[in-house]
Amino acid sequence: MAEEDDSQKTEDPTDRKLAKARDEGQVAQSQEIKSWMILMGGAGMLLFLAPAMARDITAICRRFIQASYSIPVDMEHLRLLFSDVALKVFIILAPAFGMFVVLALVANVGQFGLIWSVKKISPKPSKINPLSGFKRLFSSQGLMEFAKGILKLSLVSLVAFGLAIPMLSDLQMLPAVSTGEALHRIHEIAILMAVASVGVMTVIAALDYVYQRATFMKQMRMSKTEIKDEHKQTDGDPQIKARIRQIRMERARQRMMAAVPKADVVITNPTHFAVALEYKMESMPAPIVVAKGQDFLALKIREIAEENEITIVENPPLARALYGSVEIDQEIPPEHFKAVAEVIGYVMRLKGKLQN
Repeated sequence: MAEEDDSQKTEDPTDRKLAKARDEGQVAQSQEIKSWMILMGGAGMLLFLAPAMARDITAICRRFIQASYSIPVDMEHLRLLFSDVALKVFIILAPAFGMFVVLALVANVGQFGLIWSVKKISPKPSKINPLSGFKRLFSSQGLMEFAKGILKLSLVSLVAFGLAIPMLSDLQMLPAVSTGEALHRIHEIAILMAVASVGVMTVIAALDYVYQRATFMKQMRMSKTEIKDEHKQTDGDPQIKARIRQIRMERARQRMMAAVPKADVVITNPTHFAVALEYKMESMPAPIVVAKGQDFLALKIREIAEENEITIVENPPLARALYGSVEIDQEIPPEHFKAVAEVIGYVMRLKGKLQN
């Protein structure tokens, strides 16, 4: 059943699903990016920090070697001495430790930004269940990660030792040189191996990020039913929306019909269209459409007009033009002023409001 469900998930994930997954701490991330950043930090430490750190630690050790006879051997002095040395070594190594912490944070934030997800860190019984852990270990994803780890280790080892083997002859000469020269040569070899390893890990990390991104997007795929259900949750049920739209139209129609009695004239087609106009000469710059309708609504407008003794004028071209170009509660446009003025003038003359 799970395979059938997965086969139906053929659509790309929506932004809403990706945002929800992000809120739950589910994002595309590559562990190889973290390994690459830490390895690059190690190479940088060897290149920039290691000489100064080695020099400072050597200075601490030289003091013990040169004045070992003057060191008290009672427990209290040894405890204080050990604490002092540990503190000094920690201060020397602190920049390197801090750099690794910063690189680990950058490796995460650089991939998916800052995420605060309580659900991701909340305790789950499945995380401490040995059976669940065994299943994850031997799952397809677990086996893939194991294979990637073996491949990564093999490639890095192959490149690193491929560079180191030609330099093994230098190690035979180390007893014949000074300690400083020997350490300098070992430092050069270590830097070369670290740089080569970073180069290999750069390629591996880039490929793994693309793979993890593609795998994550595949896991996030949705079926057409899921997309439809999401649209319902986001935009509302189409049936409910249609019902709301129908209610709004009915209420608008009722308000429109209630406005017909205050009209001064109704212009008709005569049966297909009806447009009710209101015009108060003293307060309105132009007539306003208070109601309009087609077929059944046109008939209702005519009936209400007849009941309220409103003048009905048959003018098919004007009725069609006003129905198509003017909305409810809008003034008639200038291009219809002349034709409407003739109708309004005719109505006013009928009512004796305008002299012939």
